[in-house]
Amino acid sequence: MASHYPWTPVDALGEALHAVRMEGVFYVSSELREPWSLQMPPFEDCVSFHAVISGSCGIEVPGASPVELRPGDFLLVAHGLGHRMFSALPAPFTERVDLVPHEQVSEHYHQLRYGGSGALCTMMCGIVSFGHPLAREVLDLLPPLVHISGVERVANGRMQTTLDMLAAEAREPSPGGEAVITRLADILIVQTIRWWIASEPGDGRGIVAALKDPQIGRAILAVHRDPGKRWTVAALADCAAMSRSAFSERFTRLVGTTAMRYVSRLRMQHAIAGLKGGDTRSLAQMALDLGYGSEAAFNRAFKSMVGVAPGSLRRSARERHEMTAS
Repeated sequence: MASHYPWTPVDALGEALHAVRMEGVFYVSSELREPWSLQMPPFEDCVSFHAVISGSCGIEVPGASPVELRPGDFLLVAHGLGHRMFSALPAPFTERVDLVPHEQVSEHYHQLRYGGSGALCTMMCGIVSFGHPLAREVLDLLPPLVHISGVERVANGRMQTTLDMLAAEAREPSPGGEAVITRLADILIVQTIRWWIASEPGDGRGIVAALKDPQIGRAILAVHRDPGKRWTVAALADCAAMSRSAFSERFTRLVGTTAMRYVSRLRMQHAIAGLKGGDTRSLAQMALDLGYGSEAAFNRAFKSMVGVAPGSLRRSARERHEMTAS
């Protein structure tokens, strides 16, 4: 289970951002003419994004005030939340975006033309998932909406450059353009998360604060690199070059849980991802790889934390996959 890196990072938060690697579920280049209204369904463990190339639109998440997007704006909708996108001119009904006919350009990239005959809004939208547990911990801290406005975009020269490149590719499609567009969109997501981390003062606690702490950050990275190691508080304190008592106090204060509970939670996250993702290892082998002495001990810990047995979760995941594929 250990991860091997060809370098020794000096920045724990930087490595966390390095772990923010996306698996594209759906990217779509849209041309939307007033009046129109589309509903984006919820997607578990995913982030949605919208980059407006021209025109304007509104985005509404239940429980939050609508957000107006203008050219150059970029919006993240976190936590897999469903939401509505709409034109300034009201539409007679709202249609689910996944039920509207799309032109499929490649496996994950589509083009959409929808609406009436009024003003045009062109957008790049997508849904991406994140498999790495450390990335997902950072993403869990995001507010429901992270909006980068034109003013903030101009102030951030790197994001300005990326958005300009995305807009150019969307306006003038060329061979391989979908590959360039999807990669630029992924870069924008990381840039947005980095912008939010830098601009959010927070309360000095949570995984971001812990990763920023030079000593606690080292211990957290050590666990993420090798979750199956027989970790103890003493071993983690050694990673942080701290006494056991000082390490325990600071870790709990920053992260909000004890070090060993954090280790257990991380192991369960790896197990859940594997069981849902088609990991072919036996439960006995998975137990050993995650640092449990036996399959029985792993089963007890998993059921206590997750609420179901690991074998049951694996069977349910297989059944859902078979139903989707049929």
